[in-house]
Amino acid sequence: MLPPAGVPLKIFQQAVLLHEQGRLPEAEQLYQSILKTNNRDFGSLLRLGLLRLQQRRFDDAERLFRRAVKADKRSADAHQYLAFALTGLERLEEAVDSYEKAIAIRPNLAEAHNNLGYALQVQGRLDEAITQYEHAIQIQPAYHEAHNNLGNAKHLLNRSEDAIVHYQSALRIKPDYAEARWNLGTALRALGRLEDAIAQYEKAIAIRPNYHEAYNSLGNTLRDLGRLDAASAQYEKAIAIKPDYVEARINQADTLALLHREEAALAAYNEALAVAPNNADALIRRGNLLMEFKRDAEALASFDTALAAHPGNELAFNGMACCAIMTCNWPRMATLWSEVPARVADGHFFDPFVFLGYSNDAALQLACAQRYFRHVVPIQPSPLWTGAVWHNQKIKVAYVAAGFHNHPTAYLTAELFEIHDRSRFEILGISLGPDDQSDIRARLVHAFDQFYDVRSKSDYEIAALLHDMKVDIVIDRSGYTKGSRPGIFAFRPGPIQVNYIGFPGTLGTSFYDYILADATVLPFDRQPFFSEKIVHLPASYLVSDSKRPIAARTPTREEEGLPAASFVFCCFNNCYKITPQMFDVWMRLLERIHGSVLWLLRDTALAETNLRREAAARGIDPARLVFAARLPQADHLARHRLGDLFLDTLPYNAHTTASDALWMGLPVVTCCGRSFAGRVAASLLHAIGMPDLVTSDLESYERLALRIASEPSVLQELRERLRRNRLLYPVFDTDRYRQHIEAAYLRMWENWQHGKVPESFAVHP
Repeated sequence: MLPPAGVPLKIFQQAVLLHEQGRLPEAEQLYQSILKTNNRDFGSLLRLGLLRLQQRRFDDAERLFRRAVKADKRSADAHQYLAFALTGLERLEEAVDSYEKAIAIRPNLAEAHNNLGYALQVQGRLDEAITQYEHAIQIQPAYHEAHNNLGNAKHLLNRSEDAIVHYQSALRIKPDYAEARWNLGTALRALGRLEDAIAQYEKAIAIRPNYHEAYNSLGNTLRDLGRLDAASAQYEKAIAIKPDYVEARINQADTLALLHREEAALAAYNEALAVAPNNADALIRRGNLLMEFKRDAEALASFDTALAAHPGNELAFNGMACCAIMTCNWPRMATLWSEVPARVADGHFFDPFVFLGYSNDAALQLACAQRYFRHVVPIQPSPLWTGAVWHNQKIKVAYVAAGFHNHPTAYLTAELFEIHDRSRFEILGISLGPDDQSDIRARLVHAFDQFYDVRSKSDYEIAALLHDMKVDIVIDRSGYTKGSRPGIFAFRPGPIQVNYIGFPGTLGTSFYDYILADATVLPFDRQPFFSEKIVHLPASYLVSDSKRPIAARTPTREEEGLPAASFVFCCFNNCYKITPQMFDVWMRLLERIHGSVLWLLRDTALAETNLRREAAARGIDPARLVFAARLPQADHLARHRLGDLFLDTLPYNAHTTASDALWMGLPVVTCCGRSFAGRVAASLLHAIGMPDLVTSDLESYERLALRIASEPSVLQELRERLRRNRLLYPVFDTDRYRQHIEAAYLRMWENWQHGKVPESFAVHP
């Protein structure tokens, strides 16, 4: 029996009213009752589909909208809502097609243009998305969502200045538009306007007090400013609102690590993983923290779990490969020796510092650095220095470093900073790293004309400080090592920016004008593989400190666990520089020299275990590997007297460690490699007048080391010559070095003053 005429319409109107009141179950019941009577009722299909969208039941919504389209193919709304459901299902190509059908039917449907823009944006088709947002605004100028979305698309194109204009337009139309406030804050943060960003996040929260994303972004911005405790409080608020908000939990853990509350940070990562067990970011960051703890086996397991869940994750692969090389896990590295360079060749991200241990290919090292910079500085900021020329009373040089504390390069450079010619140069220290209250830290603070501890400041604030002071030459003394901040240099605070000492390779970006090197480590024919112009200093580029304190007392061999009368080979390089091929040579030397031992630097427990295992696998008693504990610099230098011959590594040479050995009269045998990192010991040996200790291949290296260890007279002659040359040759003449590097700075400065572009050149002695 058919219902009386008009009853379905009344039921439909009642269903719509209930729907608009938020009484969804009752509305659904009425829509379903109509569809039982007429399964092609267009209005009920459309409204029930919208209800399913509200419930985020996109599959059901898609089916209902398809039925609606079938009932009325000329309905622009039906096509648009179908597209909306398809967008929710991430079937974006189909969504685009449906939005275009809606627009073809009703060209002035602003909402369809806006939503089509969003679907295109998600696909990365940002220019097309912008066109659609602009169409929506042209049709409906007061369309606040379209203004906001247009801002988002431009922000994603690194056009944050343009994006801000559109967010402001959205807010003029709708001042209480919380999302636009949040997005405006994000654009301001990208431009380094951190205080302005904070103000917008706080306004977004005032509009919507439970806005967990805004609390998280506010925390990130406070962390950028070094206000770590305040940042942590914001993450806590975000988590309280949304306990399963993994991003905020990870950010909280990162901040706790920066506060040196490592155990709390580890617990926070574990809490994030309790919410999302396979979250790649949490697994990777936990792995990195565990490596800091030297809990390498657990770190490797964390990276492996991330890779199992996300096989293509570049950061997980990087962490795993880093952990493997740091712990001399050579079975694990059997495939990595070729896989890591292959991935870099394919354009994948990899840490360029770790890559130096995997490959000496100059072209790949350049590609690795370029990709890394794009990762750590994804949005290229507007430069602070735009071509102005100024004239300070003295040439102002700022050394920017993370290692102005108990750090190897601090011991190399302290005297240079002290003796710079103050009649011509003003020398500034910009410290990015910790204040460890060490003697070397105190010495460095006093070595500079002005010393700034800026670790709590943002990249933009530090760059602005340098620019406001009109620094002529800004030296990056950390490169891509721990604690470095390449984002500072991306803001281009100074007219001359230089890569020096911290990273033995190219930084792969136009923000650096020069790299300081010498003819051995970096011949001019290597220029195609360096983004910086090459500057040669005479002798060796590696500075030294002739005032390094040496402990008055030399320990006995017995105290260091060494045999009293046997030959002691030593290598105080970090374990990640030791390769299986180099270790094979060392084990053959131990086999040939009866009773000899190999004295290594203790790094991690796992590396020590692995190296002892590898010695046993080569038929050498693991007890013949003696591991030296880390000591204060003066005591470490003094114990060099107990060694007989320093054996260098390849493809990554000894740098500071070679300088230490030669300073203490300990001969060094090296093999000159193909890359900057593999030629530093050769540079030092040439500069100290002992080129006969530089070999060109591992066979020659092994023969030379064996001869020195077998013939006491040869070793004695080397020691006597090294003792003489130590003070006669320029490698340890810090004042002579100072004159040379100042000549380099003067040439760079004159080029800038005369409007010349940076160029490669050599400083003559």
